[in-house]
Amino acid sequence: MKAISYSTYGGPEVLAYGEVGDPRVGPDSVLVKVRAAAVNPVDWKCREGYLDGLLEPVFPVVPGWDVCGVVVQPGLAVTEFGVGDEVIGYVREDVLSHGTFAEYVAAPVRTLARKPRNLTWEQAAGLPLAGLTAYQVLTRALEVGRDETVLVHAAAGGVGSIAVQLARHLGARVIGTASARNHDFVRDLGGEPVAYGEGLVERVRGLAPEGVDAVFDTVGGEALKTSANLLAPEGRLVSIADPDVFDYGGRYSFVRPDAGDLLRLTELAEQGVVSVHVSDTFPLERTADAHRLNQEGRTRGKIVVTVDWAAEDAAAP
Repeated sequence: MKAISYSTYGGPEVLAYGEVGDPRVGPDSVLVKVRAAAVNPVDWKCREGYLDGLLEPVFPVVPGWDVCGVVVQPGLAVTEFGVGDEVIGYVREDVLSHGTFAEYVAAPVRTLARKPRNLTWEQAAGLPLAGLTAYQVLTRALEVGRDETVLVHAAAGGVGSIAVQLARHLGARVIGTASARNHDFVRDLGGEPVAYGEGLVERVRGLAPEGVDAVFDTVGGEALKTSANLLAPEGRLVSIADPDVFDYGGRYSFVRPDAGDLLRLTELAEQGVVSVHVSDTFPLERTADAHRLNQEGRTRGKIVVTVDWAAEDAAAP
C-alpha cells in the first residue's frame, strides 16, 4: 500500500511517500480504508524525536494517530464493527510504528467509534485526538461545572476550538486567547476572545476581576506563569503542552484512546454541540507540506490529509 513513512528523526524532509508493507489485522482490530487523517502537533514532535523517551520508534515509522475511514476487514474477535462501517479513531499505540497517514491502517476497536453522520470525512478526521483531549481535560482533569469561568489558551486551534464548544456545553463561561484575526471565530464558537501578549493578565482580569476557575493550557512556557496569576482561589490549571505545569500547582494531561469518550463526541457532533473547522487539506503525497504548515502553529482548527479513492470508487459496481 501507499503511505508516508520516515526512517530517521528529522524535519519534514524525512517524510517519504511510497510503498510500505500492508498492516496485519489482529484479533481485536479492524482494517480501515483511510479516507482522511488529521495532522496534530504531536505528529511532528514524534517525527523530530521529542517523544523518544516515551514512545519507542520501530523504523520505518508511518506517522499519524487521527483517522476517518471505512472498515474493510474485521479481526477474528471483533463484534463491534463490520465491513462497510464508517469509523473515526485515535489510533495510538505505545510504540511509533503503523500510523494513519496511509491507504490502510489496522486499528484496535478500543480506539474507534462510528463516524458522525453529519460530518464530512475531513471534519470527522479532525475530531478524535483534539476532541478526546478537550473532553478528557474538561470533564476529568478540570471537572468544569456550570457557571464557572474557564480560560482556554489558543482557543482557535484544533484542541482549543473544541474545548471552547465543550466548555460552553457544560454551562461554563469561556474566555479564549487568540490572535486578532481569530477573534470573530472564537466568538462564533461561544467564547470571549482576548489577545495574546503583553497585558494579557490585565485583559483577562478586565473580564473576570475575581480570576478564573479553571485554565486549559495548550501552549506552555510563559502562558503557565500568566495562567497561575489569573486563577481564582481554589482555581485549577491543566496543561497538555508543558510538564512544567507542576511548578505552578497544576496538572499535566496526556490524552488516552477511549471508545466510550469517542462515541460521546460523535453524539455531540450529531447534536450540533461540537463542530470541526478544517482550514486546509492536502493529498497524502503532500503530507510533508501539511506537517510544515502545522508546525508554524498559526492554524485555525485542523489541517487534514486525504486519500484519493476516486478511481476505485468509480470502478465499483
